[in-house]
Amino acid sequence: APARAPASMMSEEAFGRREIVSKVLGSAALLSALPAVAEIDYAGVGYLGGSSQIDVNNANVRVYQKLPGVYPNAAGKIVTNAPYKSKEDMYLKAGFSAAESAAVKKYDSKF
Repeated sequence: APARAPASMMSEEAFGRREIVSKVLGSAALLSALPAVAEIDYAGVGYLGGSSQIDVNNANVRVYQKLPGVYPNAAGKIVTNAPYKSKEDMYLKAGFSAAESAAVKKYDSKF
């Protein structure tokens, strides 16, 4: 019986060490993880903000953040009601309020 006691103590001690080491390494991995930086401006791709023209049929809402007065309300309506055949179609289908329509018309040359 005395020979078995040290063996069981060693296995419990080894398990305890493994558990501690895994917790330390796991917490170190969590603390050292870097946040994802997603602010990328793709040059030459209009619907991602890299061009002077915005493709309203493919643009995401983030493109309109650069247009004061358009984001978020009018931008949401533009994105939600796409696709459009022309600028005039956009104004008809989007359902802008008077203020939203005025804000969008300021940037009419960009669409």
